[in-house]
Formats: sequence, C-alpha cells, structure tokens
Amino acid sequence: MAMEKMSIAKALNESLRKALDTDPKVLIMGEDVGKLGGVFRITDGLQKDFGEDRVIDTPLAESGIVGTAIGLALRGYRPVVEIQFDGFVFPAYDQIVTQLAKMHARALGKIKLPVVIRIPYGGGIGAVEHHSESPEALFAHVAGLKVVSPSNASDAYWMMQQAVQSDDPIIFFEPKRRYWDKGEVETDSIPGPLHKASLARTGTDLTLVAYGPMVKVCLEAAAAAQEEGKSIEVLDLRSMSPIDFDAIQTSVEKTGRLVVVHEAPVFYGSGAEIAARITERCFYHLEAPVLRVGGYHAPYPPARLEDEYLPGLDRVLDAVDRSLAY
Repeated sequence: MAMEKMSIAKALNESLRKALDTDPKVLIMGEDVGKLGGVFRITDGLQKDFGEDRVIDTPLAESGIVGTAIGLALRGYRPVVEIQFDGFVFPAYDQIVTQLAKMHARALGKIKLPVVIRIPYGGGIGAVEHHSESPEALFAHVAGLKVVSPSNASDAYWMMQQAVQSDDPIIFFEPKRRYWDKGEVETDSIPGPLHKASLARTGTDLTLVAYGPMVKVCLEAAAAAQEEGKSIEVLDLRSMSPIDFDAIQTSVEKTGRLVVVHEAPVFYGSGAEIAARITERCFYHLEAPVLRVGGYHAPYPPARLEDEYLPGLDRVLDAVDRSLAY
C-alpha cells in the first residue's frame, strides 16, 4: 500500500501526471498551464515531461478553449481544461451549457463528451471579484453536467482520476484556499464512487453537510461543539450534481437535525435543494427546520471584507446552536 502525505495541489498534479501517463488520449489545455505550470502551479512540470502537444498553452479565450475541447472529445480525446479563476468561466458558459451538456442527449447517446473542466473556486486568498466566487449552483442546475469538488488531498487525487476516466462532462471545482492543506493519499486503490458522499466525522445530535472548502470549517465546528458536549456528524458531499441524498437522509434520520454549509450565496444555492429534498424525505424525523449557512446575496466584496462575507466557524456554530435550541 503506497501512502504519501501531500497537499491538495500536489495531489492534483500527481493525478494529472498519472492520467497523462496512462492514456495517450488525455490532453491538458488552458491559459499558462504549460511553461508556467498554471497560476497555482497545478500543472507544474507536465509540459516539460509530456510535451507541448499534450499540455497546451492556449490564448486568453475561455470560449475557444472549451469549444476546442469539445471538438477534441468528439474525435476521441479526453481533454482536461483549466479555467484560471472561477469568474473567468463565463465567456465559456454558452459552450458548456448549449453544447457540452446537451450533445450526448441530442445524439441519443451515440456521442460521448469526456471533458473535464477544472475551476479553482471560492474565496479566502485575499483576491478580488472574478477570482473568489463560488458559481457551482449555476452548473449543477444544468442537466447533462456532473459537478464535483474535493475537500482533501486523497479525494483530489482520486476524484480527478475518476473524472478523467468518465465519459460524462465534469465540472471539477478545486477549493483554491485549500490547495496547500496536506493529507495522506493512498495511490494504489480508489476509495469509492465519484459521486458518493463521505462521512468525515460521526455524531448523534446534528448533521453538518458541506463540500469543498467548507468541510474543514465544519470539522472545526464539530470539534468546538464537542467541548460543549454536542455530538456533531459531518458529511462531505463531494458531488453537487448528482447529490448523494441517500447518505444525507441516513445521517438525518439518525440525528434529527441538519445544517447545510457552503461558501456560495444561500439564495438559490445548493443548500436550498438539499433542504427541500431532505424535508420531503425526512419530515417525520426532523426535530428542527433545515438551516443553511453560506455567503450573502451580494457581489463578492473587496479582499479586506471577505472574512465578513465568508461563512466561518462562528456562523456555523450559531446555526448549530439555533438548530439544537428547537
């Protein structure tokens, strides 16, 4: 069993390296992904080792990048596209929604589009708007796309492997403020299915559901709550489309309470869908309303105000206290 400690950034780099090495049809494309290795150095060293034909520096044109990837996928390649920052994806939104997400159904299943679109997302790095946003709900709403986000190095490594091997188009959101968080990665065996939630911490009094950058905050909240005698279960969703509602239901039937946490604005966020579905499924098990913690329904603020905007430990613990007070 090969076990290594590595950062999320390193895990993604190693996973992409393995994908390139395993399948000659895998390509990486994006702005500055080659010689520079990407702004976060996720693709560092890959062009040097695999050449400019497989790790391709593109023009600053997201629509062109995704459109080219769609064409390559139609010709049998497996392109992995990097969008430099979350807010830069929107010039390509038309290509993603009207072409990438729909071609499989339009062709009655005869065409497959194995494209992975990597998007560093979320705040916490002291950047401005278009560099710190969480647009995952916009993609999860689109039928035909799969949307995932790892919270730790092991998931980053294996979820990228699974995404590249999938025949579905996958939007792969990478929590940029967690890039340097380290964890153990077993590089020999896949932990589980790509779209299955993971139990990050067991508890009996309340369930916290999160994904990507907020899983760490929820684990910290659960540890803080334990000091006050509260037993909090933390479920790492991992996938925002499809959502593993069965795992959430199982947890909520045990604890009777649910708080959903995400960085994206609460208004029309993924937490709203989870709250609605779990209320339908678990109505007679719930001891309190499903509560949501997230960003505000406002443009992302200047960097010096982002700590006030982003949901942190205090806001999560406040929701926990409000739920337990019912």
